[in-house]
Amino acid sequence: MSLLSLTNPPGWSVCSALCILIVLLPEAKAENLNTTTQRNGGGSQCGEYTNQVLEDGMCRLVATLPQLDEQKCPDMFRCTDEVSYWLHENEERKQQIVALKEAVSELQEELRNHRHRIKVLELQTEERNHFNTSLEQRFHELEHHYAEATTLLHLQGTLILDLRTHLHNLTLLVDKVKSSPGCLINALHPNPLMSAQEPLHSVHVRNCPIDCASIYYNGVRRSGLYTVVSSMAGVPMEVYCDMDTDGGGWTVIQRRADGSLSFDRSWSHYRDGFGDLHSEFWLGNNHIHELSTQGDYSLRIDLEDWSNMHKHALYQSFSVEDEEHLYRLHVSGFSGTAQDSFSWYHDKQGFSTPDSGNICAEISHGGWWYNQCFYANLNGVYYRGGHYTAKGRGPLGPDGIVWYSWRDSDYYSLRKVSMMIRPRSFRTRLSP
Repeated sequence: MSLLSLTNPPGWSVCSALCILIVLLPEAKAENLNTTTQRNGGGSQCGEYTNQVLEDGMCRLVATLPQLDEQKCPDMFRCTDEVSYWLHENEERKQQIVALKEAVSELQEELRNHRHRIKVLELQTEERNHFNTSLEQRFHELEHHYAEATTLLHLQGTLILDLRTHLHNLTLLVDKVKSSPGCLINALHPNPLMSAQEPLHSVHVRNCPIDCASIYYNGVRRSGLYTVVSSMAGVPMEVYCDMDTDGGGWTVIQRRADGSLSFDRSWSHYRDGFGDLHSEFWLGNNHIHELSTQGDYSLRIDLEDWSNMHKHALYQSFSVEDEEHLYRLHVSGFSGTAQDSFSWYHDKQGFSTPDSGNICAEISHGGWWYNQCFYANLNGVYYRGGHYTAKGRGPLGPDGIVWYSWRDSDYYSLRKVSMMIRPRSFRTRLSP
């Protein structure tokens, strides 16, 4: 809607000097409705033009026409063209504002999308980190399982190798039994102290000897080295048989004679045996277990000091458990000419060596059935002359070949000792 007033129009009696044009148009909502915006326009002929944003969002346009001296109205068409131009320009700005608002809305929507994508990426990153942590933990678990599997595989390979060895030995033994019923005692070595002119010979016996008593019952009554096959393991082993002491039939499991051999050895040495069967040796805990558990056996210990005094200790019951049970000792039923320093204190003790972590074995420098620590230590250090002190080898304690009751002392080392076993039911027989 528009209102147009002209000064001195033709046919009018009064022409106002001031003409006002008011046009109301809808306007796009601004950021702040209370803000007033004005624009001046028009030329010298058409006066001034202003606009103003109202509180209700409408646009108020005002055009003031100048009063002419000649009382002529302004060029209405020209002024109208200028107002139209201005209105057109205002419409374009309105459209630009709408376009800007649409662009702002699009940018806000894009911003929300970006924030959503960032949130999604954060969640994905958190999940990826958690997944990586799980993978790392799983990797460590797999490494642990791999190490266990490798150990088990190595153990399995060792067991297979042992089984093959036992199978090979058993195959040889079976082939030997099939080819020749009975056993051939083919490792007879007389005592080197006997005459060297006496020839070596072999004896064929009906049953395989399981110990020196079996060899004795088969008519062999000479001390020396023989091959026996324990009923527990079924594998031949070479032993020294004493056929002279107390009727014979003894299988010797230990001997100390001259100090030529160190008994400060590892667990594996004591397990498998070491030394010379004619001189100083330890038969081996595995062999002692196999021999002593195939029946009821007795133990005899012979002792000699540096004054050539001889004594012995006899135990009616003797056996040694297997390696899994640390070769635990079972000994009882003492008698003899020496006072007991062995069974009452060492019975039911496991075997230990200097490398097994037992402090007594480390102090005593030998392998034995130590308690806390010993009253008998037949695998100790060989001290010539017998007497020794703690300072002789170290300040920790006694470590000689000790039988405490011999002189009621831990610091006297014996000259000769031997340990041998035979069946408790053994009885001497006349030679054939």
